[in-house]
This record gives sequence, structure tokens and C-alpha cells, in this order.
Amino acid sequence: MFLASAGDPLFVDGINFAVALAVIIKVVLAFAFLLVSVLMMIWFERKIISDMQNRVGPDRAGPWGILQSLADGTKLFFKEDLLPDRADKRIFRLAPYLSAVPAFLSFAIVPIGGTITFGHYTTELQVADPPIGILFLLAMSAVAVYGVMLAGWSSGSKYPLLGSVRASAQMVSYEAALGLAVAAVVLYTGDLSTRAIVTGQEGLLRHILPSWNVFRLGFVPFFVFLIASTAELNRPPFDLVEAEQELVGGFHTEYSSIRFALFFLAEFMNTITMSAIVVTLFLGGPDGPGFHFLRWLWPILWFLGKTLVLLFVQVWLRGTLPRLRYDQLMDLGWKVLIPGSLVWLLILGGMLISFKWGLIVLGISVLFGAALIRARSLGAQRVGEVGS
Repeated sequence: MFLASAGDPLFVDGINFAVALAVIIKVVLAFAFLLVSVLMMIWFERKIISDMQNRVGPDRAGPWGILQSLADGTKLFFKEDLLPDRADKRIFRLAPYLSAVPAFLSFAIVPIGGTITFGHYTTELQVADPPIGILFLLAMSAVAVYGVMLAGWSSGSKYPLLGSVRASAQMVSYEAALGLAVAAVVLYTGDLSTRAIVTGQEGLLRHILPSWNVFRLGFVPFFVFLIASTAELNRPPFDLVEAEQELVGGFHTEYSSIRFALFFLAEFMNTITMSAIVVTLFLGGPDGPGFHFLRWLWPILWFLGKTLVLLFVQVWLRGTLPRLRYDQLMDLGWKVLIPGSLVWLLILGGMLISFKWGLIVLGISVLFGAALIRARSLGAQRVGEVGS
């Protein structure tokens, strides 16, 4: 179903006007797809949460309220663009773009299908397939932190500054766990290209299950990545960055009009991008059964279906779980996800050497973990005795 080659076959014969035009068309189509997906995601989230809470949800603008997101975006375009007197004007204007642009660039490395042929050219249904695609993803994830941090710092107000400091600490903390989950995929696949990772998940595992990384890696990196990406995106129940009780609106309190819309766009665009990344790394990407007619279409449908399921999970979490306290947020990241993903990475490394080494590492990890839990419980007991 996929063309396992080094790079996009579009560039096999070099670059000419037709190749450059094809690249431009792919970029424009991907950007348009993301923008439309953001509008649909906002409507989808409102509708699902309203169903969960026994409410109607948007139903006035367009059929089933499907144009409500477009109406909200149009309203933001025509609202007054405020610029605080004490703000650092250049950084204040730059920060929204540092949040929105990395979301699109991260999506550019996602393979949404196989290959398609037009005329004399064959190209991948993917904007770019760099040989270091995973490193590029982690780099864009790190750049997004600057957009949030600079937005709060440049506003000239203490509440956005507190929100941005909280955001940067949260994003950096969970980025470590996210990186360890990605390292497990790279360790098992042996390649940094997203296309190679998808190609490596084709076929069946023991002739029963799909050979997806979620099964091959033992589920742990999948759940670590899912939780860490949700926390890094500041989505509920990890939305401490915008906790209305303490910080009004968080790091973007002083923003309005189109600049606020860019932060809003970045949040939902990142949600779609991260769901697509999870599908690529752990759920086989566009891999799935196909038919003999319209072969290029079935991978796209499989990819969209898997991404839609993960987006529903994100909305489900938002409508179900209460917001964590900040100490619980940090404990989950530093005391659970990072040590757990690191230990699991060691176990996977041992399994790659031999099954015996994997069991040895697993046994040592269990004993060490039990000792830590025992020591922690004894410490807590002594503190209680001293307090009493």
C-alpha cells in the first residue's frame, strides 16, 4: 500500500517547475485542510459536550449549527485589536505566530495516505518526509513553548505572566515524558522518518492483531504519549494555564481580535495535529484493509477515521474529568510518567537484545519500584508519627 523509499518519489528526477508547483499545491491543500478541520473540531467539541450535558449546543448558524465556528471567527476578525500600554509591542505581536506556526509545521510531516500519481509524477500524500521527521516534531513542540511564555511576559501584566510561567513549567515537564514515549517508537522502528514508521507497522502481529506500535510496544508508550500530549496542549483536565479561578484567562488575557483568534486556532490545530501524530506513531497511520478500486482513497479514510476517534477521546476527557490541582499535575508528570516511560524504555531495550534480558530488566524494575514505594510509605508513616 505504501512506497517504502528514501524520500518522496516526486523528487527522483530532480526539481523543475512542475515539481515545485506540486509542492506548493500540497502545502496549500494541507493548510486549507487544517483550517477547515479546526472549524469542524470546534463545532464537534461543542456538540459532543452539549450531548454529554443534555444541552442543545450550537443550532442557529447553518444546518445543525455547523457554521457557528465560522461566525465566531468572523466576529473576532472585526473586533477591536487592543495593545496594552505596558506591553513589549514587538514581542506581543510575534507571540501568537510562535504558537500557531509550529502546529501547522508539525502536521506537515504526517503521512495521511499512500501515494498518488498524476501525469508522469508520483508523490506521497504528505507535505514533507524529512529523514529526521521525529526530531523535527520535537523541535516544533519546543518552539511552541516560546509562544506561550512570550505572550504572558510581553503583556505587561502579572496575571498573564503567572499563566505563562505555569504553562512553560507544565509543557517542559510533560515534553520529557512525551520524548521518552517517542524514543520507544524510534528504538523499535530504527528510523526517524514518519513514513518509515508507518511502513514498519504494516502486516499482522502473530497473524492476529495489526502490527501497530500500540501492540508491539505494550500499550505503555501509547498511553504515556496520549496523556503527555494532552497536558502539553493545555487541554482539560490539564488546563491549569487558563484556570479562571486564579488567572482570569491565562497567558492570553490581554489579547483580543485576530491575535486572540490565533491562540484559539493554535490550540485546536495542535489538538488535531497531535491526534494525527498519535495515529502515525502508534496506530499504523493510514494502514488498513483496502479494496481494488480507488486504492489511493482507502488509506486516507482509515487515517481520518482513527484521528476522529482520538479527537472524540479528547472531547470525552474534557467533558468528563475535573481539573487537576497543580501539585497533582506535576506529580503525575515527574513521579509517574517520566519514571514509568524510562523504565519501560529500558525493558524494551532489553527485549530487543533477548527475551531473557527483557525479563531481567523487568524483574529489577519491579523490585526497585517496590522498594521505593515501601520507603515512601515508611517515610510518610514517620512524618505522621512526628506530627501526632
